[in-house]
Amino acid sequence: MELDTDEEDEDEDDEEENKFEDIDFAKPLNDTIPAEPASLELNLTAHQATTSPGRGRERRKPITKEERERRIQVHQVHLLCLLCHISRRNRWCNDTKVQEALRPHLTAKTVNYLNPGANLSQFGQAESLKNGLKQAGSMWESKFEIRERGLRRALWAEDPAQLQDYEPPNDMDSCMDRKDFQDLAKKLQGSRDVGAQLYCALLRSAGVRARLVCSLQPLSFLPSAPPLPKPKKSATTPKSSQKERARDALAKYEALAESASAASPSSSATARRRLGHPNATAYNFTPVPSPPRQNRAFDTPVKIRESPYPVYWVEVLDVGHQKWQPVDPVVLHTFWKPKAFEPPITDKENCLSYVVAFEADGTARDVTRRYAKAYTAKTRRLRVENALEDGGHWWRKVMNLYRPKRHTDLDQIEDTELAGVEAREPMPRNVQDFKDHPVFALERHLRRHEVLVPGATPSGTVATGSRGPLEKIFRRKDVRIAKSADKWYRLGREVKPNEIPVKWLPKRARPKNSRYDEEDAHVEDEVVGTPLYTEDQTELYEPPPVRNGRVPKNKFGNIEVYVPHMVPRGAVHIVHEHATRAALILGVDYAPALTGFEFKGRQGTAVLHGIIVASEFDEAIRDVINGLGDVQQELEDERKRLVALRMWRKLLMGLRIRERIWSGVDEEERREADRQAELDAAMANADGESDATDEFDMVVNDEDDDMAGGFLVD
Repeated sequence: MELDTDEEDEDEDDEEENKFEDIDFAKPLNDTIPAEPASLELNLTAHQATTSPGRGRERRKPITKEERERRIQVHQVHLLCLLCHISRRNRWCNDTKVQEALRPHLTAKTVNYLNPGANLSQFGQAESLKNGLKQAGSMWESKFEIRERGLRRALWAEDPAQLQDYEPPNDMDSCMDRKDFQDLAKKLQGSRDVGAQLYCALLRSAGVRARLVCSLQPLSFLPSAPPLPKPKKSATTPKSSQKERARDALAKYEALAESASAASPSSSATARRRLGHPNATAYNFTPVPSPPRQNRAFDTPVKIRESPYPVYWVEVLDVGHQKWQPVDPVVLHTFWKPKAFEPPITDKENCLSYVVAFEADGTARDVTRRYAKAYTAKTRRLRVENALEDGGHWWRKVMNLYRPKRHTDLDQIEDTELAGVEAREPMPRNVQDFKDHPVFALERHLRRHEVLVPGATPSGTVATGSRGPLEKIFRRKDVRIAKSADKWYRLGREVKPNEIPVKWLPKRARPKNSRYDEEDAHVEDEVVGTPLYTEDQTELYEPPPVRNGRVPKNKFGNIEVYVPHMVPRGAVHIVHEHATRAALILGVDYAPALTGFEFKGRQGTAVLHGIIVASEFDEAIRDVINGLGDVQQELEDERKRLVALRMWRKLLMGLRIRERIWSGVDEEERREADRQAELDAAMANADGESDATDEFDMVVNDEDDDMAGGFLVD
């Protein structure tokens, strides 16, 4: 579709008429060219494809197992780096010069409010602290100026080529040292992160016990995390080019105005006629030159696009109630509201997953549960505890580096508070939040080897949608682990007789060369799938005992000893490299101990570790093992003795050859040759060759480097 448009505009303002009224419009314009009609092309198909739901969305490629492991490792390293960064900024908040520069901004009245007397009640102390924080926050809000962008969430790039031309924002937070931090304390400007850090230093200078709190923003390990936005093809011009364009536009405008106001013969005559005097045309007016205009800087106000939720804030101790309370005079301008600090899930600039509070003495603790609204249901999935089996142990080990030496009463009160916050967390409302929930569970989210106990009582119901059916919610403690009879056997348990399976699994294809599962294979072929049993349906496995010194074996000639109590009664498990040889020397009956399997790909290999023999042969076998060890040691000593003798023989032969060569030479010439040989040896010291080697053309054996002149090196 094409539309013809006319670019002529007949409307003019009154100001423009007055401004250009001295121009002679009777003179024809040389450069006046009638504008040709332009054509606009409207593509309704592209518009429909853009507005139609579900189209144009690129499906994200799932990450592999190796990629996820790499992301978890990067996530851990990023956490360590962020903790080191916050620890350094926390030390800067204790800097004397920083606090001396900030302390004069507080009035004596505010300082008195911030340090309530002990004679006040708990309520009075809390209200006094609130009044002081309100006054200090108002002062800080009016004086501190945000000039840079603070810390934000780190994102993964979908394509490595996306990082080739990547440039960080021009207004990002500067890399600074302690001296720069002191200068910012005097100027009262910087990023909002620096504002929170300086505010923490301000409160500490007034005697308030304040923590520096940071919401860590590490790279996520989840595949559903938002990616780094791709650069737009029609990207906006940078600020430098925008300023240049503005200057060019101003220069063109001034040139146009000067050319329009220049006195042409006709235009000047027309202007003189307007004076109304008959002889006015005889006067020549000399135009007064206007003062030169200064170039404008075109510095627009700093506009920084950031998350509406802070990354850094401060916690102060309410001494009356012995409770830590959050304060943020930079972003949220609020205090005593911990649940207001968590950003929504749609915020790509900020994600609350780890919140760490640093005290003035350098100690720190994890206070995420205080600020997360759904720590168990949502926040826990973003943390390393949910990514690895030992993720919780790893995070506790990291935080132990910042743990205080003594656990005070205040720490115990805070531990109780955080545990209570987690315990009072309500039941999730979203079906997806029940997956892997530590307290609640849905039957649809049970794993292959998980079942509900018979007669489990539901704790509530949840709707799967506006019209979906209600699903029952059960407690996680009512979920049991079910295993097959073979899995229980490898744990040292066997299924009780006449037990009914609690669950059936569909049959899986087994490798053709898996010989250790052939017994179970022909049994399972007769049923629909694999039966599963809970631990309550099993009992400890009791292997057949040893009879007449004979060890019971399976059809492969070994015995399964997956756990220690699977050793038969009257037998012992001897683990030694010479155990099998000792049993063969004595001629006693034994069986290799099968302790497990090693799986490489889909192939399982049996692991044999030690032997099982009757207990009456235990002492004899151990004596033979010791004897074999002594024999082996004697052989090793004999080998070393022969090597030493060979080296001594080589040395003596070299000395004999040297003596034969110098037999006809006088003593003085020999001493001179020895001195020359020593000098040559000193010069060749870098090559590691001796004079005897050079003189007699000896070949050094690298395999005997552990020998020292024929003596053995321990």
